[in-house]
Amino acid sequence: MGIKFGDATGSAQKTTLDQYTYKNGSNAVRLFGDLLPRYIYWIKGENDKNLPVECLAFDRQTERFTNVEKDWVKTYYPDLKSNWAYSIQCIDLADGKAKLFNLKKKLMDQILMASQELGDPTDPESGCEVHFDRKKNGPHVYNVEYTLNVLKCSKNVGPLTEAQVDAIAASTPIDELLPRPTPDAQREFLERLATGGNDNVDEEVIDDEFDVA
Repeated sequence: MGIKFGDATGSAQKTTLDQYTYKNGSNAVRLFGDLLPRYIYWIKGENDKNLPVECLAFDRQTERFTNVEKDWVKTYYPDLKSNWAYSIQCIDLADGKAKLFNLKKKLMDQILMASQELGDPTDPESGCEVHFDRKKNGPHVYNVEYTLNVLKCSKNVGPLTEAQVDAIAASTPIDELLPRPTPDAQREFLERLATGGNDNVDEEVIDDEFDVA
């Protein structure tokens, strides 16, 4: 289907997602929806910008490296290692908006541990707010400490508010926000990088503070 000439922009439009920005000090969110397990390679593009490329050797459903699909990154960058990059969606309690929440491994481990006592934090009726602190503890981008405040989480258990329910209802499922590329699409993207072509990538998944787990 075509579009009206006057409605055309004349070029491909980038998709940007509202992404949660971790703040130094206290942070508070309400998680919702499905967890998206991924591993990602970070590849240098133009202007020395880190670009995310999903590791296709990792299966999102089984959370295992199955190597069923061809992962072309290993052909173009044989020594490059993939990094843990799980994501979920959240309600940012600072402004009430639904956002993409790129998890940090050590924070995720603490949330999983606390969920044994508090239950599933994503449950719309019996879930809890997730309160945590962020603190820089070194010179490198990954030198960051995350500490879950379990006491605050436990004091904020209960159903979603009406406004939060509305925000979630208007959101898009996370696997549609961050679709898994096909091997052919991955290869095409890497070929463009290798030949100095345009490295168009969705802005929302660029997160330089990647985990090195």
